Amino acid sequence: MVIKLSINGKGPYNFILDTGVGLMIITDPKLADSISIPSKRTLKIPGLGEGTDAEAYVTSALTIDIPGLVSYDVAAAILKKDLFSLSGYAGMPIHGLLGYEFFTNLAVKISFQDSTITATRPKDLKVFRKGTQIPITIEDRKPYVQSKAVLQGGKIVNSKLIIDLGAGHPVSLEKIIPIYGLPQKFIASANLGIGLNGPINGYIARLDELDIGKFKIKGIISSFPAETDGMNRLSVPRDGNLGIGVLKRFSVIFDYSGGYMYLKQSSAFKEPFEHDMSGLEYYAAGTNLDRIIINRVEPGSAGDEIGLEKDDEIVAINFKPVSKMSLEEIDELFRSKDDRSLLLDVYHEKKLDKVVLTLKRRI
Repeated sequence: MVIKLSINGKGPYNFILDTGVGLMIITDPKLADSISIPSKRTLKIPGLGEGTDAEAYVTSALTIDIPGLVSYDVAAAILKKDLFSLSGYAGMPIHGLLGYEFFTNLAVKISFQDSTITATRPKDLKVFRKGTQIPITIEDRKPYVQSKAVLQGGKIVNSKLIIDLGAGHPVSLEKIIPIYGLPQKFIASANLGIGLNGPINGYIARLDELDIGKFKIKGIISSFPAETDGMNRLSVPRDGNLGIGVLKRFSVIFDYSGGYMYLKQSSAFKEPFEHDMSGLEYYAAGTNLDRIIINRVEPGSAGDEIGLEKDDEIVAINFKPVSKMSLEEIDELFRSKDDRSLLLDVYHEKKLDKVVLTLKRRI
């Protein structure tokens, strides 16, 4: 979820709305040139991933202007290096992450169906008709919810999850493997995403069910990160992470001051969970972020079987240039249907090839 905002009267800049960050994070180091930093005090930000803690400069108090809203004296951190390359993965320029400062004094309603956000004073909040009120806690400036995960085989695990709008997956469970081992069927994925400490490695498998409040979410795909030192150094103990892959199946209201989240299921609630069936990881490149470059091919996947390789460039899919497609459209195509054939135009070894990619469900 991307919103436009101005900082100290300059911008607009594109920020991802992310309940998973407590401190506003400017991920584009170039913004430091236009934002006053009175001292070069360095802050270390812990998180998941295989590397060391991220380093950032602390800013002076900022004025953040979102259409209809102005916030003063907002603290932020500017990363010394762009660790996430969010622009490449979003297919549009991304300058940072906005979390707690946006949610703390407002009631925020998010409708994923029509891509709208409505912010009101908590006292003026009008909740959903037929919505469900779910208690949340705010700890270290981030929201948490209690859930029950039903593993393959029926084992029930009570889980405290951080609610993370910035995470693309449905759910991630961080402590399952050391205690319960891997599920019977899984994907050994080398990269589950990028955290503040670098790449997150681990596995992907299905849960029988995830229960949140009265909602029982069947056949959900879960990430299972490999254990890292970062998990043991988080400021708030937790069992995992609830991402936008689940939240977008609802309309959601966050009321931090009241300690509740309200959920109302949408028409997308019962859609099956599908994982990528191509085996390709890719990013947007070029001045206009309209080129699609493969940065990894999963061994044994559909993409691997037809000889696609790292640094190949996808030019068109089913005769449609990728420059006229969003990354979301491409993602949806690659997880659309088992055994579906797609015609790809690909620059491979400095020549343009046409190849047929037959999608293969792996989980």
